[in-house]
Formats: sequence, structure tokens, C-alpha cells
Amino acid sequence: MNKPILSIEGLSVSFLDETGWYRAVNDVSFSLGQGQSLGIVGESGSGKSVTSLSIMRLLPGMGSRTDSGNIIFSPDSGESINIRNMGESEMRKLRGGRIAMVFQEPMTSLNPVMKCGRQITESISLHLGFNRKKAKELTISLFAEVQLPDPERIYNAYPHQLSGGQKQRVMIAMAIACRPDVLIADEPTTALDVTVQKAILALLRSLREKHGMSLIFISHDLGVIAEIADYVVVMKQGVVVEQGEVRELFSNPRHPYTQGLLACRPPLGKRLKRLPIVTDFTDRQDKSINKIPNLFEEVSKNERKAGHSELYSGSPLLTVENLSVHYPLPKPLFSRHRDYYKAVDQISFNVFKGETLGLVGESGCGKTTLGRAILRLVEPTSGEIDYNGINLRKLSKEDLRNMRKRMQIIFQDPYSSLNPRITAGQAILEPMRAHGMHKGEYERKERVYELLGRVNLNPDHFNRYPHQFSGGQRQRICIARALAIEPEFIICDESVSALDVSVQAQVLNLLNDLKKTYGFTYIFISHDLSVVRFMSDRMLVMKKGKLVEFGEADSIYENPSEEYTRDLISAIPGTGLMSGH
Repeated sequence: MNKPILSIEGLSVSFLDETGWYRAVNDVSFSLGQGQSLGIVGESGSGKSVTSLSIMRLLPGMGSRTDSGNIIFSPDSGESINIRNMGESEMRKLRGGRIAMVFQEPMTSLNPVMKCGRQITESISLHLGFNRKKAKELTISLFAEVQLPDPERIYNAYPHQLSGGQKQRVMIAMAIACRPDVLIADEPTTALDVTVQKAILALLRSLREKHGMSLIFISHDLGVIAEIADYVVVMKQGVVVEQGEVRELFSNPRHPYTQGLLACRPPLGKRLKRLPIVTDFTDRQDKSINKIPNLFEEVSKNERKAGHSELYSGSPLLTVENLSVHYPLPKPLFSRHRDYYKAVDQISFNVFKGETLGLVGESGCGKTTLGRAILRLVEPTSGEIDYNGINLRKLSKEDLRNMRKRMQIIFQDPYSSLNPRITAGQAILEPMRAHGMHKGEYERKERVYELLGRVNLNPDHFNRYPHQFSGGQRQRICIARALAIEPEFIICDESVSALDVSVQAQVLNLLNDLKKTYGFTYIFISHDLSVVRFMSDRMLVMKKGKLVEFGEADSIYENPSEEYTRDLISAIPGTGLMSGH
């Protein structure tokens, strides 16, 4: 390794809660070489972000403390500095100047009431002392460098007027404005489309090479780490469990936790019956991946063919014909003509009973709008929706309300789809009450306890509020709520996109188990083709509101006919390094 530019030595950090101080990061040590890209990987709560915020000295003064350790910054242009001993005024010059950070969620990191350009010129003026004109010129050239379209327009745009990928590029432009020696990127691609994610990773790589920066890249996705890092640090519950060169660590993981993280990502080259989960490995610490063959049991082509022959022998459960959802655009002054944004444009397909139909495409392609239009949560502009002989578009409000009992949706963001003022148990009870199910409150409560057990939660979770659960647990509550009224058909809208890979594997296995037990039919919406391939019988690919490819999932994955589908597949992170998993 090159001479370390940054060394973390025995770092321990604690936080205060109602029970007292608890250790979030415990005796963490690693080094970042000059010009090196170091990946920190682990699940939510593993201490990745706390470590990076400690380097930046951005942890809250109240309620947190650094118990021990040193953070040594050793730039080429000067002597080594212990960041822990720096005064706040010195730290302010270092932070954003010599060491910069790209935060996880650009929408909350950017000021919503300030234009994007102004937010960067402010930083440039503070650190470099440029006047307004010079700062604006540099900002526009930075926007061009991070490949933002029309830099002049972006300079005068507010954050809400940009896409997720564009906002993330603005954050990267802000971080590299002062040409830092070290750039920390904290989950900068989480929940972005695979194609946008690929572009952001390529951008960070090229900026690192161009400016000789050292990069710390934090993620819970080993595929992303495989794309960008030279060296990897694996964290679990505040402790470093393994570290090493990326190729060595991925081809020969030694710690059961690392083995589990690698294994629970849907594999690219084969179709498994179930995804292994981390506890399969941490509970068997004496065994290696190769000694647990039943965890990697594949579905044979003959099994799949026989299953599909039976599946498609009947009539479709759902038939969608020429479905369109158009939104009016503002009418130009002095014009009688109004244009429309075609979110969904003339889409036709069918879904058979017991099938999982995968629906993929980039953000803005119309996937979610299509899913909601099928359930009439969004009113279609035109087209037909036939569910088991019932024309959904002709149903009255009362009939549609009754129909909701048979057709449910699991929304993308479990936190915003749960009422923060009611407990998990009440959220699951509510739809049963609304549809008058079961004989009384006692029976309904018993059913809730049963459902909590089905989604691997405990009866004592009944009285907890949404904020008291992890992301994966909240998603399971949403699944239990969807199951509460015993539907036949469920639309899963990006229901695992922002979850840790280990939690994602548990939720995907759960959805498949429930399908076998209750005979559900799913439409599974996602921008992640590896997840869709694992879940789906057939796959529908959308682009800009239109259907571009439709067919058997494995066939499309192995031999895509459209360039757009090929781009989506090639953008799956870690394709080369992780194809064996």
C-alpha cells in the first residue's frame, strides 16, 4: 500500500440513550493509502457512517463522545495532524477543504430553498476566497466536470427540480470544489437506478484518477464495493471483522459474516431456490461456504419448465390492454393546444394465477404509475383492466372498495406508508376492521399475532410504533398489513430497494414462502434486475412509459433482445468480480 494519507487507530465512539452510554464503534483501525480507494461495507447499524462522521468531526456534541483512538491525517504537503486534537476553527478549514464528504441523501443534504449554484459558490468563497464571478465560473465548470446536463440551467435550479442522480452529482461537485486530498462518499448510490449508479461510480473513479484523490466509499452493497474499491473493511456491530484487498477478500472471505453478506445477494449466474441469509453462516462458524451446499440449491431448467407449463395452462388472472396514464402539461400562453406527459403509454400484458411478473426499468419509466393504475389508485386515461372477468375500470366506488380486499399493494417506503401515530398492531388491525373481517376485536387481534409470526416478528411488537423498528422490520409490518385481508393479488412496489442485502434476502424469501403457502400472484416492481430475476417467472421491461421487452425472466436475462435491457443488465454492480456468488 502507498504511504497512508489517513490512519484510524483504535477508534471507539459511544452514544447516549435512555439506558445510558452504548458503544457504536469499538476499537476500529484501518489506513487509507495515498490515491487509494477504500470501501467500508456492513449492514445498517454496523458503525460505517459513525466512523466517517468521526473523521469529519461531525458527530453531535451532546449525546455522543469519542472514548479513545486517533485519526491521523498525513498529506504530502505537510506534517501529520491528529484530527481529534484540532480546534474547531482549524477543523472548519480542513473540513470541506482538505477532507470532503458526499452524504447519503442529497435531498436532505442540499438546502431546498437555495439554488444549487449558490450552495457551491458559498463553499468556494469560504475555502478559496474567490469573488462571486470567479466562484460562479468555477461552479459551472465543476457541473460540467461531473457531467451534469446544461450546467448553466442547473446553476439556477432548486434541488427539487433535479432527479436523484443529478442531485447526487451536485453534491459531488460541491465535495470536489476545493480539490480535497480525501473524499468520503457515504452510500452515495443507495436507491439510485443501476444505470445512474453505474454512471456515479464511473464519475468517482475518473475524478479520483484525474485529481489523485484518496477515496473512502461506504456502502451496504458488496457489488458496489467490488466496482470501486481497491481495499475493503468489513464492519459488524461497530467492530472490524475482516479487511483486505478487494479481490482476495471477495474470492476467499474468511469471516462467516463476510461469507454471509456475499452469499445473500441474488447471484448473477444462476437461480437459487432460496437466498442464503447471514445467520446461515454466523450460526455455523466452523464451516465455510463450500461445506453448506444446501444453501445454494439451484432451480433446474427442467423444474422451471414443468412449473411454467402448469402455471400457464389456465386463463390469465389479470389482463391489461392498451393502458395509458397521461398527465396534462402547463398550456403555453396564447396557445389552445395542451401537451401531455405520457407516464404510461399503451401497455398490454397479462398475469396468470400464482405467477410473479417482474416489472423493471429506470426511475421515471412509469413502473409505479402502472402498478397504481391497475389498482385504480391512479385513474387511467384509457385502456382496459380485466381481473378474473371483472372490468376494474367500470367499478363503482363501493364495488372498488370491496375489490381492494382481493388486490393489495406493498409500497416502496415503509416509513411513509405507516401512520407514525398508531402502533404496528393497530396498522395491521385497521384494514380488517374496515372490511368487517372476523367476528370481533379478540379474533382480529389473534389474527394480527398470527400475521406478526408469519413475517418473523414477535407478539410484543404489536404495541411498538413505526419509529421503533428497523427498515426491514417496517417492511415486514407492511407485508403483514397487506396480508391481513387475505388478498389474492399483491403489487410489490420497490419493496426491497433501500434495504440491506441481508434484510433484502430475508424479505424476498418471505415473499416466496407466502406465495407458496397462500397461492398469491405478484407484480414485483424493481430497478434491480438481479432481484427481479430471482423473484420472477416472466419479466416486463419499461422505458419512458412504453413496454420495450416482455418474456420469460431467464431468457431475457441471458439473451436480451433490446439495447436498453442489455444496458440495465450490464449496469448491475459487481458483475465481473461477483459472478461466482
